[in-house]
Amino acid sequence: MQAKEITDIKNTFMPIHTTMPKTLKPFYQQELADYGNAFNKKHYQVSWRHLERAHILGQPYPYEHTAVHWKMICFGIKVKNFKEVIGQIPRLLFGGVKSFVGKIPVGNTGGANVPPLKPMEIPEDLLSIIHSHQNLADDK
Repeated sequence: MQAKEITDIKNTFMPIHTTMPKTLKPFYQQELADYGNAFNKKHYQVSWRHLERAHILGQPYPYEHTAVHWKMICFGIKVKNFKEVIGQIPRLLFGGVKSFVGKIPVGNTGGANVPPLKPMEIPEDLLSIIHSHQNLADDK
């Protein structure tokens, strides 16, 4: 990812957000639906990847960000991954607040397997979705 793209993403993600734009919400909800479907089929790695993708999309928005961390903690409980459960507790407590004040590590996938404040590269397809909705942030 080029420096200009990172700056553009920061400008998109860093303002204070309270509500996910209506046009972005279906992409977020689809990732959560895909998570549930894969989990029910016991495709745990695939289901986790959908949670990470939902996290990237929902991260700037307090409610959606917190909801993904709740699902991640539940995932950890269901698969008996207690490292994930413990790692999600501070993320669950502080993630939504950081979203509200616009201080998020852009692209971070949200799992306990990555540092909570580390910015990460955003997958190209999600980057395209984010860019196509960045000017629609007022469309609540």
